[in-house]
Amino acid sequence: MKWGKVEGYFRGQFERELQGVGKRMAKETSKAENQTVRGVGIMKRRDFLRMAGLYACAFVLRRDTGIAAETEKGSRPFDKAHDRPNIVVILADDLGYGDAQCYNPKRGKIPTPNIDRLAVQGMRFTDAHSSSGICSPSRYALLTGRYHWRSRLQSGIVGVWEKPLIAPDRLTIAGLVKQQGYRTAAIGKWHLGWDWPIAEDQRSLFKHERNKGQDDEAPVATEKQQSAWRDVFSKPIPGGPTSRGFDTYFGTDVPNWPPYCFIENDRTIGIPSTFLPGKLFKNNLASQQGPALPDWPLERILPTLGDKACAFIAEAAKKPEPFLLYMPLTAPHTPLAVTDEWKGKSGLIPYADFVMQTDAVIGRVIEALEKSGAAGNTMLVFTSDNGCASYIGVKELESKGHFPSGPLRGYKFDVWEGGHREPFIVRWPGVVKPGSICGQLVHQADIMATIADILAVKLPDNAGEDSFSFVPLLKGVDKPTRQHAVSCAGGGAAGLRSGPWKLVFLPDPKAGTDVQLYNLDVDLGETKNLAAEQPERVAEMKMLMEKLIADGRSTPGKQQKNDVPVIICKKQKPEAAKGRAVRRKD
Repeated sequence: MKWGKVEGYFRGQFERELQGVGKRMAKETSKAENQTVRGVGIMKRRDFLRMAGLYACAFVLRRDTGIAAETEKGSRPFDKAHDRPNIVVILADDLGYGDAQCYNPKRGKIPTPNIDRLAVQGMRFTDAHSSSGICSPSRYALLTGRYHWRSRLQSGIVGVWEKPLIAPDRLTIAGLVKQQGYRTAAIGKWHLGWDWPIAEDQRSLFKHERNKGQDDEAPVATEKQQSAWRDVFSKPIPGGPTSRGFDTYFGTDVPNWPPYCFIENDRTIGIPSTFLPGKLFKNNLASQQGPALPDWPLERILPTLGDKACAFIAEAAKKPEPFLLYMPLTAPHTPLAVTDEWKGKSGLIPYADFVMQTDAVIGRVIEALEKSGAAGNTMLVFTSDNGCASYIGVKELESKGHFPSGPLRGYKFDVWEGGHREPFIVRWPGVVKPGSICGQLVHQADIMATIADILAVKLPDNAGEDSFSFVPLLKGVDKPTRQHAVSCAGGGAAGLRSGPWKLVFLPDPKAGTDVQLYNLDVDLGETKNLAAEQPERVAEMKMLMEKLIADGRSTPGKQQKNDVPVIICKKQKPEAAKGRAVRRKD
């Protein structure tokens, strides 16, 4: 007999009784307000005895059957109150490992009180990774539980007007919970492609052109361009979030790319009809010219996403079904469009101001959960898609004492830890011990299997192929839930973790080795290549990587096919460590 089931039964009975009592109390209170204390009606004797009896039965059963002894300390089965939690996943964009104060107290200068608050209230992971040092591939892995390099995306990102990266029949975390009766929403940056209804003979009319004009001037859209834009943006845009498991979507595809407008579900809000003015292509704002709404306000993107997320939570919390909110923020990625309220707040540079503004939006989401009453039954996951982008002024930040990668080597794009080791915090009241820290290896792809584990759902063989449940870690069990993980540079070069060891599939000309090997337990900054000293370990890890590729999965199960031949471990040039070929502002 399991205590979770017994407690769940009596908890359900108690909650039903409590609802009935509440209704009866409301009637009594309306009749005689003088019988209330601080707004709570006096409970009648029969109601008190009925509920006390229910809990007495549960206590006796637990005592006499010795069920409590079956549960390890720090770990307990999910009872009725926790087996169908709301789920909120907040994915920051380009937030470095060291940008959150709780991860970098000695070398971090940017206040992040709301992220720090999550760490105090939940579990902070110190060895959590994205699938890549760049945007689209990390999002793919998080949503599907599958490494991005099994798809067509061997390097780089999904380009402007490109087709969807997630196949229509691939299960996502949204599709998974939707099958279990959840309401699902995505609010924020998508950047995984759409089936844009652009005909071949129209494509040249959507290609961005170099900005002409100064400051407030903008290129003039031709009648042909405007006609094509009206045609395309008047139609539904298939292949987006609402076709990949989400009931609703609101956001911008990529905030510094066209189309410069919001998209709701599968339609643009408004018809882009002009180009952006020249001043918006300076100071890390927009990066690619293209169709835009007149007077499109870059500064309003992030606050609007916060408004929409809070509104969704307030509404969803009133519904009987649980909800999943995936909130891929547009910040602190470019455009660094800081609102007046936050300009100069950090005393550092605009990027630091934007980190503070981003933290404030996260705080608004936390507050919305609390105000709605949903916080107690919500698993909130906070993380980032990749490291901080060096082009935002990293050298100046470091000169002022703030190190966005903390103790790690590298930044966004990189195969080094600073490219893909991410802040990763889970808050789940009643399950996760507040203020706990976990040093076990986890990956953003693991969110899929973790949710399936919570919901007691078995994933099919062709879903979540690289996803390992970290539920035991959430319960306080300090044992590995995965033995290995793969994270790549934006240019494609792979880094394979096996325990504390990391094999980077890049040559080291100075050491004369075709790969690089680091022991992160003693060399977190990846300063000493041990490949020449450990040839047997190198050979073993190469074989492991070959197996992970050949099997089409890293979890136990039926062998699967990769979508394309995998080239991430082929002979790479040194620049593939960073991905200079894709080092545009994505």
